Amino acid sequence: MSLGSWLTFGEAVDQDATTAVVRRAFELGVNLFDTANVYARGGAEEVLGRAIADLPRDDIVVATKVFGEMGQGPLDRGLSAAAIVYQCEQSLRRLGVVTIDLYQCHRYDPEVPLEETCGAMDGLVRAGQIRHWGVSEWTAAQIQESLELCEREGLTPPVSDQSRYSMLQREAEEEVLPACGRLGLGVLAFSPLAQGMLTGKYRSPDGSPAGSRASGEQGRLLRERFFTPEHFARVERLLRVAEDLAVPLARVAIAWTLRHPEVTSAIVGATRTEQLEENVAAAELELTDEVLEQIEEALR
Repeated sequence: MSLGSWLTFGEAVDQDATTAVVRRAFELGVNLFDTANVYARGGAEEVLGRAIADLPRDDIVVATKVFGEMGQGPLDRGLSAAAIVYQCEQSLRRLGVVTIDLYQCHRYDPEVPLEETCGAMDGLVRAGQIRHWGVSEWTAAQIQESLELCEREGLTPPVSDQSRYSMLQREAEEEVLPACGRLGLGVLAFSPLAQGMLTGKYRSPDGSPAGSRASGEQGRLLRERFFTPEHFARVERLLRVAEDLAVPLARVAIAWTLRHPEVTSAIVGATRTEQLEENVAAAELELTDEVLEQIEEALR
């Protein structure tokens, strides 16, 4: 299990709550903390940096990302060498660390030669500013091309891919997960709860609880992606599977994501320590072949 910060740290969660969640996560054995420069325009990195300040640095993995728009300047977006170096320096400052453990290309940049991006990442590794680099939401072909280029040019290759993966978004199963398994990349699965849809608290288009992620403007993306009759029907069937197991649907959904052999870790978000404890418990849930078949039936 890993702790993410998308739509939480620096936005829905203040510093005190962030610190409490991060420290409780560490107590529970979570050691990878994932963020991105673009989350809350640097705010997520800042609050995460303060939250991890008192944790033993050698015992945690700090991961962040680069690509998204941070401003209007030429170094404020994309994966050019200059932008990567500049944004890395800004992330190091906000996080309050000397080295980023995992620096990830948040998306693929078609406007920059891949040689330039891979070369910049290799330079950061050699300079000691990052330990490893990875990608997020790249296609299988793009991942393979980057590895072949790095091998050919003697550059440090990417070690991981961060993919959107849940019961309701399974596109990664087609090519990306098999490619990562074949090429030896770790996989960080993000949004395993489909932005909260797989918690079971959204049962109809008009039934969002007050104060929930789907109830405000921030939840527009969630509603557009998941508020369909088909998804609501799937959630109802999945809730029955979870009830038979006597565990919350969220725990089943995360355990289902972790059951895939290529998935190294599932990234979960949390606004409260209680929510975090429930999500982390999914790592201990074993799903039998019979239950997995029931889930497949529910998703059809």
